[in-house]
Amino acid sequence: MMQQRDRYITFSNIDCYTNAIAVLDAMNELFDDIPESKNDFWQRFMSFIPDDYQTIFSKEGDKKDILYYVCANVFYISDLFDEYEFEKGIEILEQAELECC
Repeated sequence: MMQQRDRYITFSNIDCYTNAIAVLDAMNELFDDIPESKNDFWQRFMSFIPDDYQTIFSKEGDKKDILYYVCANVFYISDLFDEYEFEKGIEILEQAELECC
């Protein structure tokens, strides 16, 4: 039987950190493929993200974690993926936004 996922009640069965990691992975893939996509805004954004964000969700002393940064910037990230027609990133972000933001 398929597990029911319901973000409005409990976020039960939804791993929001996995979604945030997938968004950041997609962003880094885009930055690697198209270096000019990582402008000053995105350089500053990434400065808040730990290098090992897959296992450490926030920098020491930072009360905000990767899920916060992804959700707080979802419209900017969406614009980034749209500008470079990065379909993989668009799909990953849509899932993260729907389930977690």
